[in-house]
Amino acid sequence: MFKQARILFEGLVFAVQALAVNKLRTLLSLMGVTIGIFSIVSVFTLVDALEGEIRGSIQELGENVVYVEKWPWIMGSDYPWWEFVNRPEVSLKELEQIAARSEFASATGFELDFSKTIKFKSNSIQGQDIKAITPQYDQVRSFKLADGRYMTQQEFRSGSPVCIIGDYVAYVLFGSINPVGQQVKIGGKSTTVVGVFAREGDGMFGTSLDETVVIPVNYAQSMINLKMRWVSPKIFAKAKEGVSIPQLKDEMMVIMRSLRRLKPKEDQNFALNEISILSRGFDDFFAFIGMVGLIIGGFSILVGGFGIANIMFVSVKERTGVIGIQKSLGARNSFILTQFLAEAIILCVIGGGVGLFFIFLIGMAITVFADFEVILSLRNIILGFGISATIGLISGFVPALSASRLNPVEAIRR
Repeated sequence: MFKQARILFEGLVFAVQALAVNKLRTLLSLMGVTIGIFSIVSVFTLVDALEGEIRGSIQELGENVVYVEKWPWIMGSDYPWWEFVNRPEVSLKELEQIAARSEFASATGFELDFSKTIKFKSNSIQGQDIKAITPQYDQVRSFKLADGRYMTQQEFRSGSPVCIIGDYVAYVLFGSINPVGQQVKIGGKSTTVVGVFAREGDGMFGTSLDETVVIPVNYAQSMINLKMRWVSPKIFAKAKEGVSIPQLKDEMMVIMRSLRRLKPKEDQNFALNEISILSRGFDDFFAFIGMVGLIIGGFSILVGGFGIANIMFVSVKERTGVIGIQKSLGARNSFILTQFLAEAIILCVIGGGVGLFFIFLIGMAITVFADFEVILSLRNIILGFGISATIGLISGFVPALSASRLNPVEAIRR
């Protein structure tokens, strides 16, 4: 065991010395592997970052939640869109019945979106996104308040003219002024700001509350007709602990069919949406992107591997005399094989390391300047070095084997 370790160590020493002597050749050899590893791992890193951002935005919609709506989030091509247009919108009366009948929901609520102009003194935002909600919205949508408070039960019931504004809205309307307690006008109606949402950053699906103003649904009824189609109301129901989404969906389906008096053979005129619908939709997308990156990077790695193999054959030819002397002094075939294999692997690992370093720098730059977090994960680092070492082993094996089989007498004569 000790002897094998010594042979391996001496082989590594010879390999490092050979790389140090031939600096230009080493640099050219590194480039192919560096580009290959950069191509593969950068794609995987960007896909991981994009996937994390998308899944984070999806999770903001609420975990273990079923949304009862007019439209499904994903429509199959076998269902005509005009069939959905004629469906009735969900209503507050249906919410009341769901809340009373449901045994599996820990929280239920109502939500809709519309646009109005919002003003504070001379500052205004045209077409501001207004979200009207019911009290249990905070039990489904996770958020933090940077200042102020959440709306009270009494304010929800009475439809008090109060609102919570997003970080961006607060910046545009108030600048350095504390918004809490100030009066804004939403669609011409004076409304008191009771809270400010903490900054969330841009959401991939517009789920961020930064550019949103939230008001009670009962207050929204004084501004718009909740039955209008363009407000897209939805009812949400969050499952109790220990209750699965399929169980909750089945219960919602039974309750909604009963409320709308649908016969057993009639198609349902509502949609039951859940987070997993979006998640499943992106699984194939990310798998495809990953496969494309693997193919593109694979070609780069293949070219780099051929380059390493070619350089190693040249190296063997140049050092044929040295190999002959080593073998005449007692060096075994395993020592020569180890020496050249180690040289190829070290070359590839260094090249892979350079590629990973470039990815790390670019990821940091994107994270800092583009407000999009790109992190080189430990999994991708291990993947990069693993591929590098494998390419070195494969591309260097044949040249190393040919070197180890040289006849010492003939090798010295060359």
